[in-house]
Amino acid sequence: MGDRVKLGIIGIGMAWNRLHWPALAKLSGKYEITAVCNKTIEKAQNFANSISLPPDRVYADYREMLTRDDIDAIDVLVPISENFEVARDVLGSGRHLIAEKPFASSPKAAKELISLKNEKNLTVLVAENFRYEEENIIIKKLLTDKTIGEALSFIQVNGVDFEKEQTCDMFAAKEWRQHPAFEGGIFLDGGIHDIARMRFLFGDVDTISAIGLPQDKDYCAYAAISVLLRFQCGIAGQYSYLSAIGELNKPPVGLRIFCTEGEIYLESKECGKVQVFRKDGTNEDLPFAPGQGYYNELLNFWGALKNGDTIVSAPEKELGDIELIYEILQTL
Repeated sequence: MGDRVKLGIIGIGMAWNRLHWPALAKLSGKYEITAVCNKTIEKAQNFANSISLPPDRVYADYREMLTRDDIDAIDVLVPISENFEVARDVLGSGRHLIAEKPFASSPKAAKELISLKNEKNLTVLVAENFRYEEENIIIKKLLTDKTIGEALSFIQVNGVDFEKEQTCDMFAAKEWRQHPAFEGGIFLDGGIHDIARMRFLFGDVDTISAIGLPQDKDYCAYAAISVLLRFQCGIAGQYSYLSAIGELNKPPVGLRIFCTEGEIYLESKECGKVQVFRKDGTNEDLPFAPGQGYYNELLNFWGALKNGDTIVSAPEKELGDIELIYEILQTL
């Protein structure tokens, strides 16, 4: 395979331009982009021109791209409703896969992809960046090392004014997010990040209880969802997801973890510090660089292909995230 992974891209849209490509550009010694595909081929052509990729490596139909013999792995960035079909075809072609989250829109579909991955003996990374972000790795170490004692409880709040964001140059402006063709709408699309973080920090869930405030909106059937969760490790807490409004007060609730010897506080994924408050009155700020998850996940994928490293965000982990989202929805 050589030192560099020969990578094909399916989907030259907002997620590619804003998230994956900036990270890949820093990993030019580890990845070589060999082909690109997008339904609107002009987008693929424009990107190809920007990196001097020849016209014969640009496609409007990803199935044609999959006939090439010079691609080791595929990075798939398509709408959620298309994830399963495209991922299935990529794995069927014998290529390793970077799949955006959630890599399937139902537990049944996710299990089918995992079965195909195992049958073909392929490496799959689900690009759940929260499992790779520095702030979550810092918090995970604090909990594992019991730096401030045993974890007892937590509060996590994620609020977004989705209708306001629809009018901005943001991910919510996409038609397929406003009128999703998959169950859960933006709760599956956005809330799964929160679920992934909780499962990364605390492990598997034991029991849940959920309530929701219904609304007549295509993008999400609930204006607010509140969930009580108890994890197998013993910690219990409350998670709230709001689609109708974001947190206006500063600082926001964010993520607070209460331990026997103090509290961990993460204001947001952009704030740049994890705060630790101790019962003895001392406190400290643990700095982190925001938005490093995309770089770290791509580095992990390269290491898995080249050195046999363990995939942190494996599809089996993502299946657990999807299943928990569905369990919450069925409880409402």
